[in-house]
Amino acid sequence: MILICFLLRGNSQEYFFCKSTILKIVKFFNLSVFQFDRFSHYICPMQLSVIILNYNVRFFLEQCVLSVQAALQHIDSEIIVVDNNSSDASCQMMKTRFPNIKLIENKENTGFPKGNNIGVAQAKGEYICILNPDTVVAEDTFQKILNTKNWQLNSGILGCKLIDGTGNFLPESKRGIPTPWVAFTKIFGLYKFFPKVKLFNRYYAQHLTENHSGNVEILVGAFMVMKRDLYNEVGGFDENCFMYSDDIDLSYMVLKKGKINYYFAETTVIHYKGESTVKDGMYMKRFQEAMDYFYSKHFKKSAFFNFFMKVGSYLFAFLKKNKTGVSISGIDNYILISENELLKEKLEKLLGKNVKLLSTSYKNELPSMLKRTDTNVEVIFDQNDLSFSNIISAMEEFKNEKVTFKIIPNSSDFMIGSNSSNDRGEVVMI
Repeated sequence: MILICFLLRGNSQEYFFCKSTILKIVKFFNLSVFQFDRFSHYICPMQLSVIILNYNVRFFLEQCVLSVQAALQHIDSEIIVVDNNSSDASCQMMKTRFPNIKLIENKENTGFPKGNNIGVAQAKGEYICILNPDTVVAEDTFQKILNTKNWQLNSGILGCKLIDGTGNFLPESKRGIPTPWVAFTKIFGLYKFFPKVKLFNRYYAQHLTENHSGNVEILVGAFMVMKRDLYNEVGGFDENCFMYSDDIDLSYMVLKKGKINYYFAETTVIHYKGESTVKDGMYMKRFQEAMDYFYSKHFKKSAFFNFFMKVGSYLFAFLKKNKTGVSISGIDNYILISENELLKEKLEKLLGKNVKLLSTSYKNELPSMLKRTDTNVEVIFDQNDLSFSNIISAMEEFKNEKVTFKIIPNSSDFMIGSNSSNDRGEVVMI
């Protein structure tokens, strides 16, 4: 049996064939359940651990976990939720709705790096995914990523295409190393004026469009997939950095190991972005400190460089703090995509307006309804009747400055969304 184990032991690309092979061996040798479990874990160790670090985003966390569960149905995997001492009943929700998911309750807010390191320390997967709680993954996200041929011996971190709650692409999905010059082009917006010039377009890795996969230097911490061994080899997230430059630092540490980071555009994940962090005075202070720490850690010091980066990181933090999206002030028309007539009536009473009900074959009607609109429209997706993949695809396809989106997660009593990537999201109890 030991010989069979060594002969069958393969890489992750062969994983999905492994369990079926073991079952044949079980039948042939008439093994017990205990023996099956023992040898299956030896031959095919758990493939993926998804680490979700939460802090006071109870409703976004619930939707995130629902989407991850749906995406992991056919993968030997685990979900680990680490809560950083939330005060909003996040932990109670997890215990009630997801009692079989591992929940780690920290007694204090340990920050993004340490919180994720705590989760990874208990992970069993060959691969890990660092995932923000204000995200929604598609049902095929992890299968696509784990099965991609882009995993090589020198693979580092793999990220994917992120969109905000309005369906718009988030450019930080792929970035370059923020050297002094690259940071300068970002701070003063030069990348906007010269998007095709290599000298100016490195901050957002504009050598790749949002729909083209390829090698990049920096990936965003909202969604990162990598080998667990590599994560541990580079020491995980640097705990000296409370947040904000931690994903830049981890990406850069992986590059220094001679690995290649990769932007994978063939799957899309919603990242509400503004929900995990309130942009107040503390935000600006911590962001400036984080960038200062990153530069002092990785780049040669000089008086000019130090002065430039202090001014630059302060300005960058100030601009991020005061950058708010153009939110739609009032909704004129609501469209519910659902098969549930009773839900339509319930929403009409709640919202005080008529709600147009479209069936799940909405793609025949919705385009023309949104194309001609000169009023503010909110599209509400009933996830009891729609897949997350379908919803994400629709948000990308029908994004419009006059259109906002909300999702009613499966078996939930709320709808949730965000009208800007820079503001906190909105939760409406139903």
